[in-house]
Amino acid sequence: MSKSGLLAALVASVILSVGSATAQEQPAGAAPAIEAPAAPAVAPPAPRAPPPPAHPPHTTQPAEAGPSPAMELTLPHDLSPWGMFMAADIIVKAVMIGLAFASLVTWTIWLAKSLEIFGGKLRIRRAVRAIGDAATLKQASRALDRSGGPGALLVRAAEEETALSAGALDHVSGDGLKERVTSRLSRIEAAASRRMSRGTGVLATIGSTAPFVGLFGTVWGIMNAFIGISQAQTTNLAVVAPGIAEALLATAMGLVAAIPAVVIYNVFARSIAGYRQILADASAGVERLVSRDLDYRTVAPATALAAE
Repeated sequence: MSKSGLLAALVASVILSVGSATAQEQPAGAAPAIEAPAAPAVAPPAPRAPPPPAHPPHTTQPAEAGPSPAMELTLPHDLSPWGMFMAADIIVKAVMIGLAFASLVTWTIWLAKSLEIFGGKLRIRRAVRAIGDAATLKQASRALDRSGGPGALLVRAAEEETALSAGALDHVSGDGLKERVTSRLSRIEAAASRRMSRGTGVLATIGSTAPFVGLFGTVWGIMNAFIGISQAQTTNLAVVAPGIAEALLATAMGLVAAIPAVVIYNVFARSIAGYRQILADASAGVERLVSRDLDYRTVAPATALAAE
């Protein structure tokens, strides 16, 4: 082969190698042009995710403001004692009326019994003074002739028993007369004490039972409140409040009726005990006058007249 043939083969091989190199470089350069648009499609959503929570107050405000109109519609507007009484159940109303009547009875007994005890003590003190100042039974009878009360009854009973036993006193001792007089005076004392204690038993009954009657009204009102909760299928305070308020009102009325009754009963018990003590003093004074009259039957008539 000649030199010219070798040179032509070398040029041809160089031309073929350059062509193949350009063919391989063109696909590699086109690939970035296809892949470039795909990269921005995934990246943009990342920065735009935070904006949605920008308006949360608008979602919470209606939820907070929603229940208030319903509560305003169901809440009772009149929670005064009279309003609660008018809205109460018939059983709770009956309990309240009974407790109010018991309270009225308590204060009526307090007024009437206070006047009675004051007048009774005043009369018996005058009788004790008159009996103590008298020297004989006749003098005490004359001093208490126009007055009433247990003191005058004691003196009259002693005079009657002395008159009934006058025929036997000349033959027997006066011990039998003293026993009979003591028996009659003790019965008069007991009757006067019972008469003065009349009405205090009602106070004791009211004081001991009124709290339990009020408690019954409380239990009934709370039971109605729970029934209202069950029927309304809600635990809203507007459903429970009226029944509980009525129940507490019944309890309060029970205490208002019971506390004054107990206090007034204790005051009357002490006052009546003092009245009985003064009555016992009057009875003892009458017994002393009877014993003195019996002693003067054995002395000279002039001495007995002087004593009178």
